[in-house]
Amino acid sequence: MTNKNSHFSADGPWRYDTDHSMLRRLDGHDYKGRSIYMLTITLADRRTPLLGSLRWGGEGKPVVDLSPLGERVRACWGEIAIRYPGVRSIALQIMPEHLHGILFVTHAQRAHLGQMVKGFKIGCSHAWWELCGLTEGPASSPATSPSCSSSASPFRAPNYNSANSTAGSTAGSTAGSASGIPSLLLPPPPTAARSKGARGPSLFSPGYQDTVLTGKGQLRKMIDYVLDNPRRALIKRDNPDLFRVVRGITVGTRSFAAIGNQWLLDRPMRLQVRCHNNTSPENLQLIARQKAFFLRRGREGAVIVSPCISPGEKEIARAALEAHQPLIVILENGFPPLYKPPGRYFEACADGSLLMLAPWPYHMERRTITRWQCESLNAMAAEISTDPWDADTEWKLKSDERIP
Repeated sequence: MTNKNSHFSADGPWRYDTDHSMLRRLDGHDYKGRSIYMLTITLADRRTPLLGSLRWGGEGKPVVDLSPLGERVRACWGEIAIRYPGVRSIALQIMPEHLHGILFVTHAQRAHLGQMVKGFKIGCSHAWWELCGLTEGPASSPATSPSCSSSASPFRAPNYNSANSTAGSTAGSTAGSASGIPSLLLPPPPTAARSKGARGPSLFSPGYQDTVLTGKGQLRKMIDYVLDNPRRALIKRDNPDLFRVVRGITVGTRSFAAIGNQWLLDRPMRLQVRCHNNTSPENLQLIARQKAFFLRRGREGAVIVSPCISPGEKEIARAALEAHQPLIVILENGFPPLYKPPGRYFEACADGSLLMLAPWPYHMERRTITRWQCESLNAMAAEISTDPWDADTEWKLKSDERIP
């Protein structure tokens, strides 16, 4: 029996609410063919950092200290290229509770990407069970499990069951249990989900997220994102209030979900940005003057408030971000679980110069914003601002009259 909510639709019979998932595959893509993929795979329990720990190293550089299990996971990743000739690893970043990797399938394979990921995950689970002393039960199948859990692995982990073991507990773990295994490596309770016939639970959660490279310059962005994960995670850890999604924030007469510096709402000067959506020479000149005006006011301490709908509004918001000026952005889409601000938004959140507000729930569909939504977002921006954009201000800019 399903737990979904059902309802009657005007364009059809009873329907169920959509379960939004970040784990769906790209529609119509050949997952056996030549392609480059960025993968995200998470632990079954993201609350427990089984794979390692994060810290700031010398010169403010982020460091991930891999646990023995993290080392074994890294070895399993290396086995993918051995088991599937023509598949090459471009990048790998193991985090305490998840990993990001980039794989290049150089030519068509008999196995699709999902089968490769499945074999990798099985091998990692076997390595985990071995570290925890779960040696009883069905043996690994050579056809499905990488050999990284065997003694041939270049990242052989210490035997924590041995009385002669001198390895200490991994960072973030407690002293250990009576069995001599660090508690951070102990398997979940027997109630944890496990596959039929398996001697232990799965290390990773079901499924995985993939991003398929489709455009020029995308690979460099993928690599930068993967390798920058430790720094971003440490910044989030050190500034939790600036990266936590807070729901039910009341601003004026409306309720929002928010992430970022809420103190920007208390600044005495908050200016609404509103640009016309046309490319006439007159309007482009007006946008250039608006940009100069808002950046000048931003240097004076004013907060820019924008829904970033039109190209002009987006251009002004980008310029404010680049100048590290305070900005409040009102979004059409809400925040998904485990949301992290992208690109420049992340850096602006970290330095406290950005507040993101979302009046509506999150959706995964690609939607064209409606006229009603545009009008609503502009009305929200006006309500949040101490100085809403008006015809008089616009006329002064058009006439080249300096606005105080």
